[in-house]
Amino acid sequence: QVQLVESGGGSVQAGGSLRLSCAVSGYTANGDRKAWFRQAPGKEREGVAYINFGGSTYLAGSVKGRFTISRDYAKNIVYLQMNSLKPEDTAVYYCAADLRWGGTWYAAKDWRYWGQGTQVTVSS
Repeated sequence: QVQLVESGGGSVQAGGSLRLSCAVSGYTANGDRKAWFRQAPGKEREGVAYINFGGSTYLAGSVKGRFTISRDYAKNIVYLQMNSLKPEDTAVYYCAADLRWGGTWYAAKDWRYWGQGTQVTVSS
């Protein structure tokens, strides 16, 4: 059974930083690829960042230059470092694992496993 547990969310002022963590346990058929998504009230879940086993990363345009995704292979933890936070970054952030073969990393429907989410609130 695959489990993903996010932590590190909270409330910060604009310009502040947070680091989210996603602890992954269990086997995934394609478990080397991980991603972070976010979902604001009334909006669709959107891809924020992606990392594969080799360490290659992709970031959504709205967070490039501010967010960084990384992973600790030994601990099987994926991180999302968020700097220069803006009020529009306010959302529930989710960790995802096991991208379907041929899937697109920023498409929520193409990921098989999800964490419970952690709230990030940025005030102006």
